[in-house]
Amino acid sequence: MHPIILFSKMDFSQSNLFGYIEDLQELTIIERPVRRSLKTPEEIERLTVDEELNDIERAVYLLSSGQDIQGTSVVANLPVLMRQNPAETLRRVLPKIREVLHVAGVEMQLTAAVSFLTVLQDESVSIHTYSHSFLHIILQNLEHRDAGVSNAWLETLLAVIEDLPKETIRHEILNPLVSKAQISQTLQSRLVSCKIMGKLANKSEAHIVKREILPLVKSLCQDVEYEVRTCMCRQLEHIAQGIGTELTKTVVLPELVELARDEVSSVRLAAFETLVNLLDMFDADDRSQTVLPLVKSFCEKSFKADESILVSLSFHLGKLCNGLYGIFTPEQHLRFLEFYKKLSTLGLQQENGHNDNQLQLQTLEQEKKYISVRKNCAYNFPAMIVFVDPKNFHLELYSIFFCLCHDPEVPVRYTMAISFYEVAKLLNSAVYTIHKELVTLLQDESLEVLDALVGHLPEILELMTNGGENSGSEGKLLSIPDLIPALTTAEQRAATSLKWRTHEKLLQKYACLPHIISSDQIYYRFLHRMLTIILTNNVLPVQKAAARTLCVYLRYNRKQEQRHEVIQKLIEQLGQGKSYWNRLRFLDTCEFIMELFSKSFFCKYFFLPVLELTHDPVANVRMKLCYLLPKVKSTLKIPTDKHLLQQLELSIRKLLCQEKDKDVLTIIKRTVLELDRMDISLDSFQKRFYENDLLDQEKERQEHLLLEMEQLEKEKQQNEGRSTNVNDKIFEKKRRDNKTSSVLAKSMPLPVSGSSSGTSAGKEDKKSKLVRSQSFSTQALHPKYSNIDKCPNKSSATGYTSSVSGMGKSCMLSFSDDSFRTRSTGNSGNVAFPSSSSLTTSRNSFNSADQKNNGNKESHSRKMSM
Repeated sequence: MHPIILFSKMDFSQSNLFGYIEDLQELTIIERPVRRSLKTPEEIERLTVDEELNDIERAVYLLSSGQDIQGTSVVANLPVLMRQNPAETLRRVLPKIREVLHVAGVEMQLTAAVSFLTVLQDESVSIHTYSHSFLHIILQNLEHRDAGVSNAWLETLLAVIEDLPKETIRHEILNPLVSKAQISQTLQSRLVSCKIMGKLANKSEAHIVKREILPLVKSLCQDVEYEVRTCMCRQLEHIAQGIGTELTKTVVLPELVELARDEVSSVRLAAFETLVNLLDMFDADDRSQTVLPLVKSFCEKSFKADESILVSLSFHLGKLCNGLYGIFTPEQHLRFLEFYKKLSTLGLQQENGHNDNQLQLQTLEQEKKYISVRKNCAYNFPAMIVFVDPKNFHLELYSIFFCLCHDPEVPVRYTMAISFYEVAKLLNSAVYTIHKELVTLLQDESLEVLDALVGHLPEILELMTNGGENSGSEGKLLSIPDLIPALTTAEQRAATSLKWRTHEKLLQKYACLPHIISSDQIYYRFLHRMLTIILTNNVLPVQKAAARTLCVYLRYNRKQEQRHEVIQKLIEQLGQGKSYWNRLRFLDTCEFIMELFSKSFFCKYFFLPVLELTHDPVANVRMKLCYLLPKVKSTLKIPTDKHLLQQLELSIRKLLCQEKDKDVLTIIKRTVLELDRMDISLDSFQKRFYENDLLDQEKERQEHLLLEMEQLEKEKQQNEGRSTNVNDKIFEKKRRDNKTSSVLAKSMPLPVSGSSSGTSAGKEDKKSKLVRSQSFSTQALHPKYSNIDKCPNKSSATGYTSSVSGMGKSCMLSFSDDSFRTRSTGNSGNVAFPSSSSLTTSRNSFNSADQKNNGNKESHSRKMSM
């Protein structure tokens, strides 16, 4: 082939042109095999079926004279034919399938096994008809030469046995099984017999099992082929569950003991695992005299000559230790604990071997095995805590816990992250001992480890901060000093990775932080970060998760200035942002605000900014707003929010009159019909809105109480400042005149105490309010983390009113109180959330404009008409 050379100027001379033509000819030669692979007219004619044939006739024709792919299609369609016409399918199609399967390939055999099982599950025919028509075909194909096909038919047969009557099982399956399990049969036949026998033991009567099945079991346990002994050994668990405790002790246990001493390691491994799984069926004597010596020999041989059992032993060690706990002597207890510690660090302190290639390959194989062993030890760590008692955790297991959390391999640390919550629950009041490992796993370099830990992060943090019974509220954060940097680092690492699902999950779980750390720490370390994610991230689920968590932080923020700053940023940077994408996220944020906050809060701060988006230049924003309008209208209450309702109606009229986009116009017309059918709740309670009003009242009460908490804390700080000033003056006077110091020391507490006693009623009342408000901060912010940011239900409302019952008449929040039934623009509105100057002026300008424009029309109820 001539190389194609690029010149600064193309040369169209004759020689170069012929070179290009040869290149094109070679390209056409490459395409010729593709054209030859197309079907010829004869092949197309052979694959064509008469359109006038019905489904049954077409299936019979394709099975008789069609190609393999067509026959496979018919077999796959068998469940559909059975549902449509079962009688004709059984009479005409199924015999053809039976004939074809004798010479069918692997693909048709696998398809037939799945189709037969689907017919059974669909219950298209009775079980008697199914066993008469399908069972013989299944049994004929069990010993297929292909192992995958044989296993597929075996799985179908085992599922069929569950539904077959006992007589059918005995005559059609058990009687032929006796001959199939003989030593003269093939290896495949005996393996199939082993697996069937484990299923038959649970479906047959006791005397049949004892007389016919158990002799076959003993024979197969002593088979000359180790594959048969291994397979039968694993079925002994199912057989023991079918024959009961007595026969298990006299028949199964001796066979297991003999198989545990087998010369082949795979047989010994199967015997060991079956012993562990049947541990509950043995009494104390069998455990101490038979099982325990076997387990000890397994543990001793595992490091010396039989490393194949090491992985299985490490996986079952927790179950084994707790199952034999009652018969251990203190020396045996300590020995098994040391054995677990040795397995937990296996492979971490190995010496380097020789440089031979064979030895290096062996070392790689051993390294994989050691990683699996340490991973299994991490999986069994909660069980080992139960084994040693959580009180002895720090003394016995903390060093192993530290090593597993710092293991160099990711699978080990991943398993520790998954089981971290279980460990924390078991430690209970001693959970503070593992807070360093929590910080370590949060800062792990692998995002898989972080993702595994985040799944139960809210529950773990709750146990860390509240698990200790002796730890007071002041020491919550001190118990985890590096928690906030670890959380911020984890979020930043997830944000910079490509695994956005981990980032989304992390942001959702961070909604639990208002219960864990203070409001100021959330404001300075997390809240602005959530706003940045909304503005800059490119993944929509991540933005929505950040928006919802931001709303949760705003919901429980305890400083009015910070709340107003965040609200102002949401309106300016999102609602009035230059990018239409930000304005869409503003509408998502408003949905979360309507879910988490009271109706009065939304109407006061976000109602009018949302309506301003009806004039948005982007059709997608207006379309999303139209979908949101019913929720927006549901936040209104009449007559308090009458002017907002008028503003809503005016905006919708403008949309109807001025909208040019067809899709938006269609949606707004549909929304108008929905808005007309909506009923607006009144300020007073109504039966049809009772539950929603009750929840809204509770949200509003919590918002009021947050303001009172802020006010009381400010007064407390002021009082503390005054007392410190008075004490400083006393100290100065003491220093100036030593003679009068004793007099001052006696006389100064009197005016201080007198001034406090003069307002003792008010001070005591404020102290009680402050205590109750602090209790609210631990109770109101303590719902379950699956719905931490949802409003409480009726029971929580009852508990809340009881906690605020001593606050005096101004804080008595009963449903008959008018200050909470109505949201006027008077004092009650100012108590909820005093708005910033810009927000209040905009609201006042709207109110005055509505009053001038509407005039006499306010007395009439306004309804929208199409």
